[in-house]
Amino acid sequence: MSGQESEPDTSQNEIERIDKEYVFGTWSFQSEVSPTQVVHTDGVTFTDANGDEYIDFSGQLMCSNLGHSAERVTDAVTKQINETAYVAPGFTTEARAKLGKKLAEVTPGDLSKTFFSTSGTEAVEAAIKMARFYTGKQKIISRYRSYHGATYGSISVTGDPRRLAAEPGIPGTIKAPDPYAYGSTLDPMQSLEYIEEMLKLEGDTVAAVLVEPIVGSNGILVPPDEYLPRLKEIAHEHGALLICDEVMSGFGRTGEWFGCDVFDVEPDIMTMAKGLTGAYQPLGATIVNSKIAEYFEDNMFCHGHTYSGHPAAVAAGLAAVETYQSENLVDQAREAGEYLGTRLDDLAKDHPSVGDTRGVGLFRGIELTKNPDKRVPFGTREDKVSMGSTVVDEVASKAYENGVYVANMINTLIIAPPLTITDAEIDDAIGALDSALEVSDNAMEE
Repeated sequence: MSGQESEPDTSQNEIERIDKEYVFGTWSFQSEVSPTQVVHTDGVTFTDANGDEYIDFSGQLMCSNLGHSAERVTDAVTKQINETAYVAPGFTTEARAKLGKKLAEVTPGDLSKTFFSTSGTEAVEAAIKMARFYTGKQKIISRYRSYHGATYGSISVTGDPRRLAAEPGIPGTIKAPDPYAYGSTLDPMQSLEYIEEMLKLEGDTVAAVLVEPIVGSNGILVPPDEYLPRLKEIAHEHGALLICDEVMSGFGRTGEWFGCDVFDVEPDIMTMAKGLTGAYQPLGATIVNSKIAEYFEDNMFCHGHTYSGHPAAVAAGLAAVETYQSENLVDQAREAGEYLGTRLDDLAKDHPSVGDTRGVGLFRGIELTKNPDKRVPFGTREDKVSMGSTVVDEVASKAYENGVYVANMINTLIIAPPLTITDAEIDDAIGALDSALEVSDNAMEE
């Protein structure tokens, strides 16, 4: 009112306070949780309750592949909810049928029949069951630097140290080394020989080998070109299936439809989520080849969810895939990814604390080091399950102060922006990182 001072609006901070008090933060000590309220998103940016805008350089949790303005998807969800909000999985909708057909078209080779769930972890759970049902065997070989989800089956095949609190988990899970050229004592192809030896020693007891074609949250690890084709051969030689977890690397993220496409490999089973809807709805999917699909014609598929094929979720998925196609976003991601890779390599030249840059398409990582000669990391696997912050956290925090959100996992900054990002937006984000990396440069060993 005129002549009177209005009381300050504290409602936005109050929302954050209420959230902290009544809602669990994920993967964290609750005393360290400090949620930030987002009030608006647009394109490749989001805005917090203070009115500050940030470039979303990690696509939130590496899932907002379409950015935050995919009108075709939002329109499809709204239309579907107005028509049919929910039906049981025994019924179907036009969007569910068409999305199943569409996934058979965009996935490689003979992958042909899909089970829909609501998340990546559920997609992996389904893949484990399918492999075990189909082969009649129980063991699953996965890798130490992997993340496959948080439910009991998927966390059991996860190598990430966050699995430790959930152990012993489900039986029959075995871990192998990764193709980690920068931080392992094994050459990437030696790690493949290790898996081959495991399969020999396990005899005919392994149902499947489960891998991320390009490891995501454990460091953006890109194997040599010959690694994944040979891994499939080795698995098949020993009667095991190859499962590719494309939850993070799928739907254009690598500059191809899927990470396995980078290596021209067709898995027996593929899991997906995240980019499947561009994160506009929670949706996971597990797609299998025709032989596995045929097996379940006369053998019970003993699995299901209340929300399997949820109408709004599959409507979002169908619209998302159509958007990737109509806007040529996979090709765009490949082109933008080449530019991003060049900019990150240039950035590394100016910062001695950058030990390695790696990745494919718009799926990139910056690994930091205290000592480039000895490759001493700032963050370790133990830090993932410990209180406090690391230098890598501080670099990410400084980038955020500079207007760029970038996720970091253990010792790597993960760069996975929306596929719609422009070169100019990449330049702005690189500028913010350039300043932030001074934090790690100054923290290096003398």
